[in-house]
Amino acid sequence: MKRLVVIEDQTAIREMLVDILRRNRNYLLVGESGDGHSALHACIEATPDVVLLDARLPGAHGADLLRRLLARLPSLRVLVFSGHESPVLIREMIEAGAHGFVEKTAGLLDVIRGLDAVSTGGTYFGPGVAAMLRPRVPDSGGAGSLTRRELEVLQLIAESHSTRRIATRLGISAKTAGNHRTNLMRKLNVHDAAGLTRYALQAGLLGPG
Repeated sequence: MKRLVVIEDQTAIREMLVDILRRNRNYLLVGESGDGHSALHACIEATPDVVLLDARLPGAHGADLLRRLLARLPSLRVLVFSGHESPVLIREMIEAGAHGFVEKTAGLLDVIRGLDAVSTGGTYFGPGVAAMLRPRVPDSGGAGSLTRRELEVLQLIAESHSTRRIATRLGISAKTAGNHRTNLMRKLNVHDAAGLTRYALQAGLLGPG
């Protein structure tokens, strides 16, 4: 059972989510908050495994709050849930460390799927978010220029696996896995894991979820 905090400033939406998630056996609700300041303290005190985070909150910009949360709780998994989705905001949240992003126009099933994916080490993007991300990925040679092994490494990076875990999963050394990561960034002309995640989404290695 994963420890969960819900951070959402709209009271009606937060209460609905809390009510639904309290009845989900996969999660133990250990906190809720409606503003950035109390959210940080709630998470530090409750030490959740996963957070459902609104990207726009009173008292804190979502990306700034996310960075502060991950600085204090580096193993925390975060699903962003926002009604203010835009390519710029989505990229900001991914680059700040979000593991998924679901738009509020998506259904509750997408929220649950997102939480389940993110809390177990994967990534999740709602259908509207996926559509926004696709055109923003650099096209530098394309997935066709990648080897089978590089595609496997790209998918695992996009699913938030560490270099060491990728090495274990693929039966290769950590040094080799790191070399594959470096080669991917060079071939695709991206400079961080967030860029690789966006590319994997475009290439169809990750579905909407």
